[in-house]
Amino acid sequence: MNNVSLIGRLTQDPELRTTGSGTSTCSFTVAVDGRPQNGEPHTDFIRCVAWNVQAENLCKYQHKGSQIGVTGHIQTGQYTAQDGTTRYTTDVVAERITFLGSKGDSTNTNYEVSNNSPVETADLSEDPYANMGEETVLSDDDLPF
Repeated sequence: MNNVSLIGRLTQDPELRTTGSGTSTCSFTVAVDGRPQNGEPHTDFIRCVAWNVQAENLCKYQHKGSQIGVTGHIQTGQYTAQDGTTRYTTDVVAERITFLGSKGDSTNTNYEVSNNSPVETADLSEDPYANMGEETVLSDDDLPF
């Protein structure tokens, strides 16, 4: 199974490009908090690529520092550089991008982009469980396993 889920911030403003056949694409890098190394914080920089309307929306609505969620799959490749050496690439091909907000942004509205259309997904300013009633407490004896 080849699935990737990331949450991080864009390292630079995304730039839209168009292939020779007219397909929109955007390559971008997401800075993700990694596992601490020797007790020190660590950041991973993950290269990603988006296609079609998803790429257009990313470039139109997001910028350096914007927090996004990316789900997709890893794609590896190789090419021969101008100096004749073989170079290897690893990218996350974005299947879904969720706009989580900008650094310092006070709005809490998230937008999700997948299947070539933006969709508003949640307003996190209100507790969705506030009117659920009283809390139910279960003991271990109440569980069937």
